[in-house]
Amino acid sequence: MTRDSSTQRYGKLSIALHWLMLGLFVGVYASIEIKGLLPRGGTMRSLFLGLHGLLGASIFLLVWVRLLGRLTPRPPITPALPAWQTGASHLMHLALYGLMIATPLLAWLMLSAAGKPMPYFGFFLPSLVSVDPDLAKQFKHWHELLGSSGYWLIGLHAAAGLFHHYWVRDNTLARILPKRF
Repeated sequence: MTRDSSTQRYGKLSIALHWLMLGLFVGVYASIEIKGLLPRGGTMRSLFLGLHGLLGASIFLLVWVRLLGRLTPRPPITPALPAWQTGASHLMHLALYGLMIATPLLAWLMLSAAGKPMPYFGFFLPSLVSVDPDLAKQFKHWHELLGSSGYWLIGLHAAAGLFHHYWVRDNTLARILPKRF
C-alpha cells in the first residue's frame, strides 16, 4: 500500500481497495435485499443468493490485504483530532474489520454445518466443521445479526467522514478520496 509522494493522502492501492470494498458491500447488501423480495424456489432468488456469497467471500479475501496495508504509516489528519475522536475512530475501524472477517467466516461455518459447499469462482472451499443442523442455525443467526449491524457501522463510518469533511473541515475524508475529488 505504497503512498503517493504527498504525505497528505493514502496511496493509490489503499484508496482503490477502500472504494472497491464499498462497492462490494453495496453488492452484498443489494443482492441479499433483492433476494428477499423474490419468490422462494426461483432461479433469480438463487442467483442473488449466490452473488451475495461470492461478493461476501471477496470481502473476506480482500480484508487481509487491507489489514496488511494498515501496517504502513497513514497520512496524518490535520488539524489533529481530539483524543476521544481518535479513540472512537480506532473502535469504528476495529468494528468494521471485525465485520469484514466475522460475517463471511460465519457464512462459511453456516454452510459447512449445513452440509453445503462454499463456492468461490468455480472452486469449493473446504468444510470447516462437521454437519450439524442446529449449529448451522446458530451460525446463521450470528451471520444475520452481524450483517444487520453492518448497515449501522457503514452508515456511521460514512457519516463521520462527511461530518469531518463538511463540518469540521479537516482532511479526514480527503485523504482517502480519489485525486479527482
